[in-house]
Amino acid sequence: MSSGARASRGGWSRRRFVGALAGAGTAAALPACAPSASTPGPTPQTPADTTTARRTPAGTSTAPRSPSEEPSRVRPLYLGTYTSAEGGGRGIGLATYDAETGRITGAGTLTGVENPSYLAVHPSGHTLYAVNESDDGAVTAVRLSDRKVLGDRSTGGSGPCHVSVHPGGRWLLSANYGSGSVAVHPIDASGSLGERTALVTHSGPRPGPGQQGPHAHQFVTSPDGGHVLAVDLGTDTVHTYRLDERKGTLTEVARAHARPGAGPRHLTFHPGGRHAYLANETDNTVAVCAYAPKTGRLSIGSPQPTGTGPGTSYPAQFAVTSDGSYAYLANRGDNSLTRYAVEADGARLRLLDTVAVAGDFPRQIAFSPDGVLLFAANQRSGTVSVFHVDRRSGELRLAGEPFASPVAVCAVPL
Repeated sequence: MSSGARASRGGWSRRRFVGALAGAGTAAALPACAPSASTPGPTPQTPADTTTARRTPAGTSTAPRSPSEEPSRVRPLYLGTYTSAEGGGRGIGLATYDAETGRITGAGTLTGVENPSYLAVHPSGHTLYAVNESDDGAVTAVRLSDRKVLGDRSTGGSGPCHVSVHPGGRWLLSANYGSGSVAVHPIDASGSLGERTALVTHSGPRPGPGQQGPHAHQFVTSPDGGHVLAVDLGTDTVHTYRLDERKGTLTEVARAHARPGAGPRHLTFHPGGRHAYLANETDNTVAVCAYAPKTGRLSIGSPQPTGTGPGTSYPAQFAVTSDGSYAYLANRGDNSLTRYAVEADGARLRLLDTVAVAGDFPRQIAFSPDGVLLFAANQRSGTVSVFHVDRRSGELRLAGEPFASPVAVCAVPL
């Protein structure tokens, strides 16, 4: 279906439902990928003019200056949002940040991309990929040198909420939350996407407590590159697949089961490649997982606290330092970041403290490439907070006032 046809169908009903839940302050489990319909955040600190791009092969965008022309201290930052949410953005937010101070400066918007709620960059750094989180899900490719939209492809499912690039750079992986499926698309030499080569719907096991069906929330490659893993919140399961790197097809080789009702959302690997950390959205826990590269088998450990106290804080995502010494967890309900010391070569997390995120509902976190800054996209406040990371202690220090960005759900610093 064309992008125009998708846009004409309007907002996704699950988003409106979740917004109503958030407004009512209900204690029910919050669906994982939906934006809140809460009060919009402050006005974005961006220039009045926006960069415009049409979602056609011929569409181009103009930009004040290419990221490659900026001084080395000034680096590009890309921001994901929901275009169909009240107070949402108009497309992919364009910004820069100071690599020393962490200060963010707005640089406009790449319009014409629908609900770009999650973003990923090709290993070459030349192409940006965005999910189009709508009923008729799609993924979009954007060439970064001139910010030209290279086109979009259907994911074959509804509500895609996560996208990643296989380390070899030839395959794009996406997770359809609404339909509980994962998809693979080929990437050609220009960064453009080809027709889907694989689509697998999670038909088992049975949905967990409070869930109506499978909800694929993440699709990511293991550090060794030998397997791809899909985290399914609806069935409390992590599926391991082997990706055929010639054909782009998937073969399931293992399943790991979290405890019923855990609601696993995101899996982040330790750089050693033998362990990973799982954020469980609905039962407010985390778990250390053992990973066997040869077989792809993941073993999920006992639940551990998030440091946020009683109640559900909707843990969102882990980030692990490049040396594997510290791990950070975004807690949406508590509006905090938990700091863990990583011990025993990745096999153990020791809870240290929590730090206020200076925003509301931190949906996603990411390090700058050098690891000295940590970015947190705060969905309900419409802001991006930046923290300095102390390399020795792992302590976080807020780097000035958060940057205003409409319904900020993803921040990708380059």
